[in-house]
Amino acid sequence: MEKPTKASYVRVHLSVSPEIVSSEFSRRCRRKILGDRGCANSVNQSAPAIDIAKLPKLPRLGSKPRSKVQEILTPISVATFLLALAIVAVLLARKRSRYAELREDWEVEYGPHRFSYKDLFHATDGFNDKHLLGAGGFGRVYKGVLPTSKLEVAVKKVSHESRQGMKEFVAEVVSIGHIRHRNLVQLLGYCRRKGELLLVYGYMPNGSLDKYLHYEGEKSVLNWVQRFQIIKGVASGLLYLHEKWEKVVIHRDVKASNVLLDREMNGRLGDFGLSRLYDHGTDPQTTHMVGTMGYVAPELVHTGQASPPTDVFAFGTFLLEVTCGQRPIREDAQGDHFLLVDWVLEHWHGGTLLKTVDPRLQSHYNVEEVCLVLKLGLLCSHPYNHARPSMQLVMEYLDGDTPLPEMTSTHLSFNVMALLKNKGFDPHIMAYQPSSVVSIGTISDLSGGR
Repeated sequence: MEKPTKASYVRVHLSVSPEIVSSEFSRRCRRKILGDRGCANSVNQSAPAIDIAKLPKLPRLGSKPRSKVQEILTPISVATFLLALAIVAVLLARKRSRYAELREDWEVEYGPHRFSYKDLFHATDGFNDKHLLGAGGFGRVYKGVLPTSKLEVAVKKVSHESRQGMKEFVAEVVSIGHIRHRNLVQLLGYCRRKGELLLVYGYMPNGSLDKYLHYEGEKSVLNWVQRFQIIKGVASGLLYLHEKWEKVVIHRDVKASNVLLDREMNGRLGDFGLSRLYDHGTDPQTTHMVGTMGYVAPELVHTGQASPPTDVFAFGTFLLEVTCGQRPIREDAQGDHFLLVDWVLEHWHGGTLLKTVDPRLQSHYNVEEVCLVLKLGLLCSHPYNHARPSMQLVMEYLDGDTPLPEMTSTHLSFNVMALLKNKGFDPHIMAYQPSSVVSIGTISDLSGGR
């Protein structure tokens, strides 16, 4: 057979279609690349065995079943979390309610005179009874220490169920807070919360005067020098309220329990919770009767209108109380009640005035000063307001600058109890326990009949 020549290859390839040439060329190129390692012959060999264990696992279809423990713990955890949130919410609400205050837009102008309830609450350890200084017809008084300034204060809680007149009342409280006098307890400010009004005063370390006058035990007996100094101090403070300050201030509750003693045993008139003030030269408009039994002037029972003379009447009873060491309402052997002023007046008419002096003084007193105070007490307690001296005259009498006018039996021929009965006052409501204070009127009517 004739060996094909190069020319014959050319003729054959030229007669083949381009697609076959291209395919054949590609196959030869692949075989050339693979070399002579027998790749072409491997197609006819058997495939190696597959190890199924080494194959990757297929993804699971659907959710993985939960264990019983997880099914129990999940709802418990959710419930515990929700309960914890509820407890936190309740605690926050209670905390907010504990310190909640009653605050209105018009109080913004009073600034520092408005105390936060939270500060007063912490100052008194939550108004704990161990800090209780006293309680009366108008509220309870607690000692406290302000957390920031460390200032000792006395906080009085009173009720103000009626909102009528509250704006005017607070305005007066703040105005009185501007008063500065050595014989007046400073009213620092106030706070309002729900049904309570809290009045904040400067703290007097020696407490109230009545504790020394009417209580036995640890309290030492005040000597006459101390008593006379306290009397003049209270008179000076009351004079300042009536005539020396920019406005006329009617205290309306002058009594021994509202006279506080500082570290040097100086008397300071305090508790302005019932005070009213008005401009000089105008008439007071208060028509709601407030006060304490035994200190209330007869005209106050009839008209309910407080005035400087009604304060003078209460101050006259106060003079007799300090000198005699007796409460303004006494009780006889038959259980009948009568006023201290009538009892002293009887002794004055009988010429035995000195028998009314507190026996605990044991005659260690200045007779002239004692007689002056007793007679001045009767003069100030006169049932007719035009017969009472002003506080300016009272100070002049006590200082010896003006002699006390001669008092006649005709001038002092009165019986305050009888006059009170004539004006419709029931003497039976005066009966009260010696340790309590019974007051007329309530602080809840803060409008005062304006």
